[in-house]
Amino acid sequence: MMFRGLSTKLLNICIASFCKVRLLEKAEAIIIDGERLGVIPDVVTYNTLVSAYSRYVSLDAAYSVIHRMKEAGISPDVITYNSLIAGSTRDCLLSQSLDLFEEMLQAGIHPDVWSYNILMNCFFKLGKPDEANRVFQDILLSNLASHPATFNIMINGLCKNEYIDNALMLFRNLQRHGFVPQLVTYNILINGLCKARRLRQARTMLRELGESDLEPNAITYTTVMKCCFRSKQYDKGLDIMSEMKSKGYTFDSFAYCTVVAALVKTGRIEEANACMEQVMSNGIELDLAAYNTLLNMYCREGKFEAAYKLLDEIEKGGLLCDKYTHTIIIDGLCKAGNITGAQHHLHYMKMMGFHENLVALNCMIDGLCKAGHIDRAMELYKSMETKDSVTYTSLVHNLCRVGRFRCASKLMMKCLKDGKKILRATKRAVVAGLHSSGYTDEAKKLQWKIQVARILR
Repeated sequence: MMFRGLSTKLLNICIASFCKVRLLEKAEAIIIDGERLGVIPDVVTYNTLVSAYSRYVSLDAAYSVIHRMKEAGISPDVITYNSLIAGSTRDCLLSQSLDLFEEMLQAGIHPDVWSYNILMNCFFKLGKPDEANRVFQDILLSNLASHPATFNIMINGLCKNEYIDNALMLFRNLQRHGFVPQLVTYNILINGLCKARRLRQARTMLRELGESDLEPNAITYTTVMKCCFRSKQYDKGLDIMSEMKSKGYTFDSFAYCTVVAALVKTGRIEEANACMEQVMSNGIELDLAAYNTLLNMYCREGKFEAAYKLLDEIEKGGLLCDKYTHTIIIDGLCKAGNITGAQHHLHYMKMMGFHENLVALNCMIDGLCKAGHIDRAMELYKSMETKDSVTYTSLVHNLCRVGRFRCASKLMMKCLKDGKKILRATKRAVVAGLHSSGYTDEAKKLQWKIQVARILR
C-alpha cells in the first residue's frame, strides 16, 4: 500500500531537484526509499536520471539506466533516446549519436522534431554542414510539426561554419513562408555577421529588429558594439552604448570592459577611468577579463604601482592570473622603457609556471630594440623555442632602423623558410636597404626568395 501523501509525481520532483544540483547519489537513494514505501518509479523518473548521467557523469552511465528501466518493466521512449543522443553530441561522438538514433528506430520508437534537431546540431558541431542540411531537409519533408528551434539551430550552424550568406538566404526564405523570427534568431544572425566583420549588415539587421515587434536586448547591443570597436569605428560603438543606456539596459562587466578597452586604445583615458568608476559604484563584480582591462589602463598611463597593487588584489581575491595578465604588465614596462622591470616580471612569470609565453617575449624583443639593445634582442630571439610572424617582423624592422640590412636579410630568409609572413613594407625596406648599401646581389636573391614564397603560398 502506498504511503499516504507520497506519489510518483512528488518522487520525480525530488529526484529532478537533486539531479539539477548534481547530487545523483541522493537522487538514487530517494528511488530506493520510495520503492520501500510503495512509490513506484515511472518512465519520467528514469528519463530524469538518463539526462543527469549523460550531462554530469558519462554516456555509458546514462545508457546503463536503460537496462534498469527494462528490468523494472518500463520501456524507454523518445525522450530517453533524445537525452542519450544529446549526451553523445555534447562529447562530439557522431558514430554513437547515429547508433543511438538507429537503435531508437529498431525499437519502434518514432523520432520527434527534437531527435532531428539534436542530430542536426551534432553534424554542425563536427563541421559537417552538408549532413546537417540533409537532416534539415528530412524534417521539412516529414510530417513533423516545425519548431522555431529547428530554424535557429540551422541558422546558427551555418553561421558558425562560416556559411553566413546561406544563413541569410535561409532566414529570408523562411520569412517569405511565414516564419516569425524570435529575438534569439536575430541575435544569432547579428553575431554571425559581426564575427564575419560585416558590420554594415549587422547594423542593418539591428535596425530591422528595432522596427519589428521585438526589442533588442543587452546581448544584441553588446555584440554590435564590440564589432564596431573591433572595426575601429569607435564613435559608432559608443553611440550604440548610449542607445543601450537610454533604453535602461544594465551593463555587465563584459560590456563595460568592451567600452573601457576601446577608450584606452583611442587614448581617451579620462573617459575610461570614469567608466571604470561607474563599474565600481554599480557594485558589479569584476572577473579576470575586467581586471585585465583595468590593468591595461594603468599600464598605458604608466601607473605601475597601481598596476602591481591591482595584481595583488586579483590574487588575494582568489582569481588565477593568466598569461595575458602578465603580458599586459611586461608590454607596459617595455613601452615605458623600463626593460629591467620587464625582465624581472618575465622571470616572475616563469616562477609562476608560465614557461613559454610567445606574446610576452615578442613584447620584450620589441622593447629591447626600441631601447637600443638590439644584440640582446637577437640573443633572446635565438633562445626562443617558438617564433611567429610578429617575432620576425619586429626584429627585421628594427634591424633596418639601425642600418643592419644584411642581418635583416638573413633573418627574413629564415622567416620565409619557416613559412612565416612579414609585412610588405618591411620586405620593401630590407630590399631597398640592401640596394642602397651596395649589396645588389643579395637584394636580387632576397627578391627571388620572396617571389618563390608567394607562389608556394
